Amino acid sequence: MSFSLLIFIFLTATSHALNIREASINDLQLAFNQKRLTSRKLVEFYIGEIQKLNPVLHGVIEINPDALNQADKADHERKEFKSGSLSRLLGIPFLLKDNIATKDRLNTTSGSFALLGSIVPRDAGVVTKLRKAGAVILGKASMTEWAAFRSLTMPSGFSARGADVNVSDYLFCRTYVLSADPCGSSSGSAISVAANMVAVSLGTETDGSILCPSNANSVVGIKPTVGLTSRAGVIPISLRQDTVGPICRTVTDAVIVLDAIVGVDEHDPATLKASKYIPYGGYKQFLKPHGLKLKRLGIVRNPFLTFASKSEVQAFEYHIQTLRQQGAVLVDNLEIADINFTLNSIASGEDIALLAEFKISLNAYLDELINSPVRTLADTIAFNLKFADLEKINEFGQEIFLAAQLTNGNGKTERSAVSNLARLTSDGIQKSMRDYKLDALVTSGPSISPVLAIGGFPGINVPAGYDSDGVPFGINFGGLKGTEPKLIQIAYGFEQATMIRKPPTFRA
Repeated sequence: MSFSLLIFIFLTATSHALNIREASINDLQLAFNQKRLTSRKLVEFYIGEIQKLNPVLHGVIEINPDALNQADKADHERKEFKSGSLSRLLGIPFLLKDNIATKDRLNTTSGSFALLGSIVPRDAGVVTKLRKAGAVILGKASMTEWAAFRSLTMPSGFSARGADVNVSDYLFCRTYVLSADPCGSSSGSAISVAANMVAVSLGTETDGSILCPSNANSVVGIKPTVGLTSRAGVIPISLRQDTVGPICRTVTDAVIVLDAIVGVDEHDPATLKASKYIPYGGYKQFLKPHGLKLKRLGIVRNPFLTFASKSEVQAFEYHIQTLRQQGAVLVDNLEIADINFTLNSIASGEDIALLAEFKISLNAYLDELINSPVRTLADTIAFNLKFADLEKINEFGQEIFLAAQLTNGNGKTERSAVSNLARLTSDGIQKSMRDYKLDALVTSGPSISPVLAIGGFPGINVPAGYDSDGVPFGINFGGLKGTEPKLIQIAYGFEQATMIRKPPTFRA
């Protein structure tokens, strides 16, 4: 009999049955407190699930050799102190996207062999907060190599370190339908949570990399306001757009994690400015079942429904009625000025800005490493050329790297691009929300991510359904800087009114 089956029988034989494969943070903490479960047993369970599922799903790139020791420490702390005084994350295992630094025996590589064996100076800011809360760092989630900022042809979920099957079978990281695109560079974080290889995870987003994989894997993803969570110790693309956020199975879990990771970090100056948005008492207070009541929501159809499946369009129409029935005030068919230019990263100038910002910020990150095979973007390009077979360069290239290397700081062209992005934001989403006095925008799927990304704005994806093939899709609620309280009320209200998410079936 497998360990997974034994622990399931043990848990469900009690008066309060717990399906560990779908357990929330609150479920797990209740089981801890009632002595029906220990952190060690939970970590052992997840390691067993990873060993069983990861050869097919490729959601985890590395398991922490110290995870069981961390679990034992959490179990000891739980015995020593009263449960009411303990952190809600004590003993809860996390998977971190492989671009989030940990000062331990785990690697931080962004999925690339170029950073294998590098030594970081310290934990990432968000990791420091998780450790302080007593969380267990279970391991690193796989990701699209270099956060999808190396090659235009690299598929979602692929990385040189994470690929252990034939390169031609290019969708390496997936859940509900094994042939479906996992989407976004935080693919492993979303897949691992969806597949119950862990309860909660962290992802990062520059433009779509939390919202898109959450949408594709039927989980909740929160993309926070830029600066609300520290980016220190995160392998960067753009300090203007990068953010770190939770990927979980429920809005409640995502909010519990968000509460733990927000706040000032001396190594990321943006956190001081953004800290003014953090509400006294944290975000959990906004988990209100009637959070949709009287919220003014702008329903943005154009152009997001143009290429949606029939199932997705039908579900979106149904969900609009749900929003109305739950007391929301809807402004339907909202048009955002210059939306097509904003969504086109070349026309908007986003690509121009990101290339220069990437070179500057990556060089700074690499230079700070205590030890590393590469010290600059130029070194990384050379590494990829030298070890072309290892890095699968022949298949996917590194044209984004090469374009970034040709930049020379933030010159007139780059400043003009950033100025244009600011104009598109001001004349677009900000004007629409101000004119109609909106609390949030509502879209089907994550395609609004560029609108949120260039403004540094937050968004939340919530599962919204499955198409005729079983492929998941979500609904996205987006707002202006610091509007997480409203977005959480809206997302939680929608989730509680619909309760759509179901475990994956791993269909071929």
